Amino acid sequence: MQVQSIDRVEMISPEEFQEKYFKPRRPVIITQFSHNWPAFTKWTWDYFIELVGKEKVGLYNNTRADANTKVNGYDEEMYFGDYLEMVKKGPVELRIFLFNIFKHAPQLVEDFTWPDNLIKGLLKKHPMLFVGGAGSVAHMHYDIDLSHIIHTQFIGRKRVLLLENNQSPFIYKMPLTVESAANFVHWENGLDEKNFPALKYAKAYTSILEHGDTLFMPAGWWHHNQYMESGFSMSLRALDEKLKGKLNGFYHIVPMRLTNNLLIKTRPKWWYYYKHDAAMKNAEKAINKVSRKQLQEAGSSKW
Repeated sequence: MQVQSIDRVEMISPEEFQEKYFKPRRPVIITQFSHNWPAFTKWTWDYFIELVGKEKVGLYNNTRADANTKVNGYDEEMYFGDYLEMVKKGPVELRIFLFNIFKHAPQLVEDFTWPDNLIKGLLKKHPMLFVGGAGSVAHMHYDIDLSHIIHTQFIGRKRVLLLENNQSPFIYKMPLTVESAANFVHWENGLDEKNFPALKYAKAYTSILEHGDTLFMPAGWWHHNQYMESGFSMSLRALDEKLKGKLNGFYHIVPMRLTNNLLIKTRPKWWYYYKHDAAMKNAEKAINKVSRKQLQEAGSSKW
């Protein structure tokens, strides 16, 4: 896999953000974007436990989805306060995905500023909290609603790996899902290119998010997150500004997801292996296409 660093800036003007990152759909990390928010210092484990500790939340472990796993199906349930107490004590491979804490504590929206000057179409009823214990992993995927994401890290550090959606064949995208058949856990130590040879052609971006870092992730980008330390982050979402993007998001959320879940329910093993086989075949086609292009370029250079 070919990996380069995500651009980092301390602050950025709306004009520069639009021209350099939003319009060309490139990721960027703004390191001081949230430093003036009350949330930057106010949001702590104990503060969240006090406010929302009695609410139940779904938890996800590090196990990859299998033949019977529906989209977004959680692995176990726990009180939010009990989970945070456990996370505070040390490594735990459990994380919270898409928790709308603001539904239970609406006053929290006063602790940050919506980035309306950077991006339009923000879904202001759906800011989401993500929490993970040290060692927990959000496996490679892209967001099913195809929204742009403004993602701010608070406590803890998290390693992120991003790929543009056009890299899908090289990372073994499975049909009717937003998931990869390849395993990216501890990818920094090497990937299984023997069994997944197309991975060496994939072009990716990476960085480590620290307290206060804000990542802009364009719509449809693949991402894999590893919690290096226990921590939490907040995502603000904005609908794709293009009609084609909105329609594609609708397709992903409704017919695509319903079809995938129906096949998981009715023919789980067959569908599971079919998806993996299709991912392998599509990757092989992508490799052959690259090889033909390289041969053509090599032939042209002789003249």
